[in-house]
Amino acid sequence: MHEFEQILAQSRAAEQFKADVRNFVQGGPAARVAVVGHGPSVKVRRVLAQLLAMEAHMPIERVEIRGQSGCSDFAGVMRVTTMDTVEDIEFSWCCRWRAEQEGWTDYFGFPDQMRAAREFDWRCFESWTRVSVTQKA
Repeated sequence: MHEFEQILAQSRAAEQFKADVRNFVQGGPAARVAVVGHGPSVKVRRVLAQLLAMEAHMPIERVEIRGQSGCSDFAGVMRVTTMDTVEDIEFSWCCRWRAEQEGWTDYFGFPDQMRAAREFDWRCFESWTRVSVTQKA
């Protein structure tokens, strides 16, 4: 968790949001982190880590994550709210894709998804695309 704390420390996200992210990661209540539908907490944590690392400049106040989880992936759209904007980011985290990129195969010759997830954790994003930005009135 040390790396996650470093990511949080380097982010310009609102302190209340950071507190809710910490609570979410520890299994507690997190009003500023909404997951619509079902998103496994480990996969949501990876999306949050990516957001805080890739968008460290954003003063994030809250997020809403809508995703679909498969065996090797978690993909969807995240709505990120700041004081001035609402932004939608499409994402696709996929450990199978990362294993293929690394050329890693398991005993049976399939992409070694488990190794990729273990070694790269949140760094398995195949795509991260801002699809809309709306200025608040």
